[in-house]
Amino acid sequence: MPSKLDVYLNGEFLPLAEAKVSVLDRGFLFADGVYEVIPAYGGKLFRLQQHLDRLNNSLAAIRMKPVMDDLQWAEVLNRLVEPRAQLDQSVYLQVTRGSGSNRDHQLPTDYTPTTFAMCQTIPTNSLDSIAKGIKAITLDDIRWDWCHIKSVALLGNILLKQQASDQNCTEAILLRDGFATEGSASNLFIVNKQQLITPPKSHNLLPGITRDLVLELAMQAGVSCVEQEISEQQLCDADEIWLTSSTKEIMPVIELNRQAVADGQPGPLWKKISSRYSNFKTQLRNQQHD
Repeated sequence: MPSKLDVYLNGEFLPLAEAKVSVLDRGFLFADGVYEVIPAYGGKLFRLQQHLDRLNNSLAAIRMKPVMDDLQWAEVLNRLVEPRAQLDQSVYLQVTRGSGSNRDHQLPTDYTPTTFAMCQTIPTNSLDSIAKGIKAITLDDIRWDWCHIKSVALLGNILLKQQASDQNCTEAILLRDGFATEGSASNLFIVNKQQLITPPKSHNLLPGITRDLVLELAMQAGVSCVEQEISEQQLCDADEIWLTSSTKEIMPVIELNRQAVADGQPGPLWKKISSRYSNFKTQLRNQQHD
């Protein structure tokens, strides 16, 4: 059984300080790899199958085969989570195309992937702070065109998020051809006259697992939901704006571009769906005791 400090690397559980990869690893040289972040509540992995499906879709998109089957992944990730099962955690996993004998842009025909996974605690105080509402700005999307791939090539996202941070904002909402697509590290929702709207899945945005759950919870609550493009004007005129991610959950945006969203407080529909999301997490935690 791994210790609290162990990570998983290429078939082994070992202390973080002992986990090493080659400087010729293509993930290091070219960002040639993909990743996933999976929350775990009370030791129970959140929508593991959906995350693994997305991982394999990302691998296929960069011309890599699955590195493990679903049962093997479940065994690895559950072993990492188990020592701190009483805490809420995020599991990070990454797969790169591995290392060769030199630096070459050409994709190798024969390679051994590098497979890595680790856990981090999700601080509850950060979620409490988010629940009070966050500030965001809009920025032009400078990233590449294949944003549906969960690539480790995140420099564009990082620079955009840093621009938001420089203006004392939590997140940047990205604009492409006059339409808002997603945040630099989140999916986007708006509320317009009690209707919940989110951009449809496309190569312009990541197919979020939390995004899908929010839609499910909203529909179960009888909320009118639609997947359609959101213009910049619709975003600015929205009654509510939400951003969603695996570890930040549902973030209510109370200020956009230094202007209050509605009354500058988390909206009533956010409160309703956020409560249902909390109930979902509680049920997930309790499943381990069934």
